[in-house]
Amino acid sequence: MGGAVSAGEDNDELIDNLKEAQYIRTELVEQAFRAIDRADYYLEEFKDNAYKDLAWKHGNIHLSAPCIYSEVMEALDLQPGLSFLNLGSGTGYLSSMVGLILGPFGVNHGVELHSDVIEYAKQKLDFFIKTSDSFDKFEFCEPSFVTGNCLEISPDCTQYDRVYCGAGVQKEHEDYMKNLLKVGGILVMPLEEKLTKITRIGPSAWETKKILAVSFAPLIQPNHADSGKSRLVHLPPVAVRSLQDLARIAIRGTIKKIIHQETLSKNGNGLKNPPRFKRRRVRRRRMETIVFLDKEVFASRISNPSDENNSEELEDERREEEETKPSELKPDPPVNFLREKVLSLPLPDPLKYYLLYYREK
Repeated sequence: MGGAVSAGEDNDELIDNLKEAQYIRTELVEQAFRAIDRADYYLEEFKDNAYKDLAWKHGNIHLSAPCIYSEVMEALDLQPGLSFLNLGSGTGYLSSMVGLILGPFGVNHGVELHSDVIEYAKQKLDFFIKTSDSFDKFEFCEPSFVTGNCLEISPDCTQYDRVYCGAGVQKEHEDYMKNLLKVGGILVMPLEEKLTKITRIGPSAWETKKILAVSFAPLIQPNHADSGKSRLVHLPPVAVRSLQDLARIAIRGTIKKIIHQETLSKNGNGLKNPPRFKRRRVRRRRMETIVFLDKEVFASRISNPSDENNSEELEDERREEEETKPSELKPDPPVNFLREKVLSLPLPDPLKYYLLYYREK
C-alpha cells in the first residue's frame, strides 16, 4: 500500500506532500506527524526509504504507508483525554503520534503479537522521549504495550474511546472488534479490503463509513495447538497518576504559559515583523529583431543603450547575493525555552531533571 504522494527529502517535506494531497487535513494531526520523524522507526540500513509513501516490512517489523496512517489519524478524530487501543501496535510509531494528541490524561495501550517487535517499540519510544526536540512541545501520553493475540483479549477488559486494528479483520470478527468500543467511540480497521470507520452511536447501534480501498495482511488466528487453551491477553490497568507526576505536569504547563506570554509580549501579540526581502534589480534583456527581405530571413541584434552597464550590474548583483547567502542558509538553531526555564529555577538538580523527564538534551 502507498505511493499516493511524492517522496520527500525529509520528514517535513513528506508531511507537506500529504497535506497537499489532502491526506492530512487537521492541525492536530499535522503537528503529531511533524513531531515524530518517521525515519527514527526504520532500521539504519533502510532509512533511505523512510520518506517514501510506501509500507515497509523487515522480519516481524512493519510500518504502513504514510498515506494510510494519515487517513487513520484523521478518521480517529482524536482529542485530549481519550482512551486509545492499538491492535497490532508494531513499532509504536502510530501509538506515539496518538500519545502527543491524547495528552497526559489519556490512555494509550497497544497489543502486539511478536515479543521482538514489542522490544523494538520500547527502544524507539525511549529514544523519542530522551532525544526528540519535539517532546517538550507536548504533554505526552506514553503508550504501554503488551504481548499477545488481539483476538484473545480478556472479556472483562475496559472499553475504549478509540480503537485501531492494523491488520485485515475477517467479517466473523467484526462484532468482537465493535465490543471493544465505548458508546460514542470510533473504531478504524481494514474490513473486506476497505479501511472502515465505525462509530458506536448506542449500545447496539452503529454507523459505518468506508474510507478507501486497502490491502492488509489478515489477522493471525489464535493457535491453541500447544495447550488447547486460550491465552487471554490482559490489557494494562488504567492507572491513576501519582501526586508527584501530577505536580510535574502542572509545573511544566505553567512554565509553558509563561513562555507563551513572554513570546507574545516580545513579538507584539505574536505578530512578528514581516520578513524583509532584498529588492531585485530589473534585468533589461537584449532585443532581437528578425528582418524579412524577399524570401530570405536575416536575424540581427539591436543594441540597447543600457547593454554596456548590464555586465557591471549583474556582477554587482552576484556579489551581493554571495554576501547575503550564508546568513540566509544558516538559521538560528531552535531554542528549548522550557528546558532553559526549568534549569534556571532555584531547585535542586535532581528535581530539575525530574521535571525534564531526565532527558539528555
